[in-house]
Amino acid sequence: MFGSPWAFLLLLLLPCLFLCREHSRRYYFPRLEWAGREHPLFSWEIWLKVLIFLLMVTALAEPFVYDSSANRHKKGRDLVLAIDASGSMAQSGFDTKDRFKSKYETTLDLAEAFTQNRFDDNIGIVVFGTFAYTASPLTYDLAALGKLLKMTTVGIAGESTAIGDALMQAMRTLSFGKAKSKVIVLLTDGFHNAGKHSPKEAVALAKKQGIRIYTIGIGTKRDYDAALLETIAKETGGKSYGAASAASLKKIFKEIAALEPSQIRGENYLNRQLLITPPLLAALALLLLWLYLSYARERQ
Repeated sequence: MFGSPWAFLLLLLLPCLFLCREHSRRYYFPRLEWAGREHPLFSWEIWLKVLIFLLMVTALAEPFVYDSSANRHKKGRDLVLAIDASGSMAQSGFDTKDRFKSKYETTLDLAEAFTQNRFDDNIGIVVFGTFAYTASPLTYDLAALGKLLKMTTVGIAGESTAIGDALMQAMRTLSFGKAKSKVIVLLTDGFHNAGKHSPKEAVALAKKQGIRIYTIGIGTKRDYDAALLETIAKETGGKSYGAASAASLKKIFKEIAALEPSQIRGENYLNRQLLITPPLLAALALLLLWLYLSYARERQ
């Protein structure tokens, strides 16, 4: 991971190393055929400069590793996103900036953005349709979580909507966590019409286990069972939302992040180890090599 990824914008200057003119030196040859005609792309010097530049930009980007296992004693929470992947989530037009994207694709993008800074939360993913399954167990590895999230597709769990099974599977996933605070965020665009368990049964178990459930209806209110989602959230101490567009869903995720903040936010508390020194030392070594080779060439 990188603390300052914006530094990679400096890579836009790379073409200058090939195109910008250097200070020219005059050489005199008694005969024209003695003068070499080496193309710049085949010169070791230009590629050495490129490598030095890449290493320096990498150092500026503040690479670091995050020891997730060391944070298991922190006061974070266990959180599961239960995402509807039924056939209706394939509808497009939810994102006004990209009307060709399906509701499911937009939901995945925003869900990933919601999780990416929750360094101290143990997060899992449940995908549901006709049945529900755990796409990712509880994990602190946010990069792996994002990859597993993107591996799911509409219809992967069937075309119907089993809200009760989704909640039961989410609670089963939460049972492997040890945090005192447990939260489920349920996202759906349909009515409960499948599965072995009823939402009422799932809510009763959630209340017994002290699990808060936030519900988000995707689309217009006629698309999903707003009354059911409101009841689920109210009974478990959560909150219910309706997202008619990608913009409103983004705001909802932001509000939930404020209601359920990750305990470790600032970089001083991430238990991270900066890796700036290795690329800087490598760049310095290559720079000294370049100076030495240039000096040796001048002496010839």
